Amino acid sequence: MNNLKNLRGTVDLLPDQLIKWQNVEKIILEQLSRASIKEIRTPILEMTELFIRGIGEATDVVSKEMYTFLDRGERSCTLRPEGTASVARALIQKGISSNPLQKLWYMGPMFRYERPQAGRQRQFHQLGVEFIGYQSVRSDVEIIAIAWDILRKLGIKELNLEINTLGDFDDRLNFQKSFLKWLEMNKDSLDLDSQNRINKNPLRILDSKNIQTKKTLENAPRLFNFLSEKSHQRYSDLKKQLEILQIPYVENYNLVRGLDYYTHTAFEITSGALGSQATVCGGGRYDDLIKQIGGPNTPAIGFAIGLERLILLAGKELEVPRNTDIYIVNQGLIAESLAIDLSRKLRNYDLLVELDLSGASFSKQFKKANKLKSKSIIVIGDNEAANKEFIIRLFDKESFENKEEVISLENDIKLEKWLNINLLVK
Repeated sequence: MNNLKNLRGTVDLLPDQLIKWQNVEKIILEQLSRASIKEIRTPILEMTELFIRGIGEATDVVSKEMYTFLDRGERSCTLRPEGTASVARALIQKGISSNPLQKLWYMGPMFRYERPQAGRQRQFHQLGVEFIGYQSVRSDVEIIAIAWDILRKLGIKELNLEINTLGDFDDRLNFQKSFLKWLEMNKDSLDLDSQNRINKNPLRILDSKNIQTKKTLENAPRLFNFLSEKSHQRYSDLKKQLEILQIPYVENYNLVRGLDYYTHTAFEITSGALGSQATVCGGGRYDDLIKQIGGPNTPAIGFAIGLERLILLAGKELEVPRNTDIYIVNQGLIAESLAIDLSRKLRNYDLLVELDLSGASFSKQFKKANKLKSKSIIVIGDNEAANKEFIIRLFDKESFENKEEVISLENDIKLEKWLNINLLVK
C-alpha cells in the first residue's frame, strides 16, 4: 500500500515551523487588541449561495476556485474562500441593527483551488479586519493605518501602499457603459482571459497582468474621470489624511481588487521583497455587500492579509523559540511524582518549564537541559525526595558560576523569593 500524503496545496506545520507562526500571530493580536478590535469566528463551511451572491458569480473565485460539493442533505456547500461574506452573513443572522457599529477581526483557514506556489496554498490562512457600519473617510484611513502598522511591527521591509477609488454604484455604472464600448472596439488587442471577461466582469480587465493588455489599457477610459464631485472629494480627503499620518502612497487607477462588492476606497500593500507576487494586504470599502446578501443598507470597509506570505517576509528574529526557564531533572519513583507536582506549581509563575519524563540517567537529562539552553535546572533524586526538597541551579552569565540552592518542596515563600531574584525579573 502506498504511503498516504497530504493533498497538493496543503502543508503540515511542525513544531519548529510554528514558532514563527505563533510569534507573528502574537504581534498581530497585540496590535488588534490595542486598537479595540474584537474577534469573530465563523464556520469554515457555508452555503454556496452566500459566495455567489456576495463575491459575484462571474469572479474567478466563484467560477474557478471554490471547493463546492453537495452534502448528504443535497445542499450545496462551500469551504470558505474568504472571510468577509461570512462575517456579513453572521451579523445579518444575529440582527445587525441591534449593534450597527462594530470593529471585528478573524483569523483562520480559507480554501481556493489554484496553482500552489511560495506563499500561496490551496488551504491558506488569512487575517481579516472589518469595520461594520462606519461610513466616514476617517474609517478608511484608520483601517489602512492599522494594516500598515501591523506590517511595520512585523519588520516587513520595502512596503508600498497603492490606493484607488472605485466611486459609488452610479459612478461605476456610468463608467462601465463607456468602458464596454471601448472594450468591444479593442477586443482583438486583449488577451483571451480579458476577452472572456467582457460580458462577465469587465472591471477585472483593468487588473490584468498580461503585458499586451496592460499596454492597450493605457488608452482606455478611466473610472476616475466618471466620479461624481462627492466621490472626488472623498478620495481627496483620504489622500490628505494619509499624508498627515505620513503613510506614503502611490495612486494606481487600475487597482480594482478581485471581488465585485468593493466601492470607493480600494487599496493594496505590497512588499518588494516578495518579487512578482508582491501583494501582502488587500482591502477596500464594500458599502453594498450587506444589503446585497439580504441585510440592511450598511456601510463597511475591511482588509485581509495572507499569513503564509507574512511568514515568508517576517524577520528572522521571530523564528527564535523562547528558551526554557526551568528544566526538571528527576529520577526515582517518589522523585518523579514530586517533580510533576512541582512543575505544575512553577507554571503558575508564567515560566516555561520542561519536565523530563524519559526516566533516563541524570547525565542524559542534564545533556537535554543544556541542549535546550535552559536558564536553570532543578534536580530531584532519591535523597531530595526523602528530604522533601529540591536543588535548583542557575548559571550566572556575569560571574560565569553556577548558583545553587536547596529549597524545601513545602517552602513556597523561599521558592518565590528565589524566582523573583533570578528568573521573574530577568
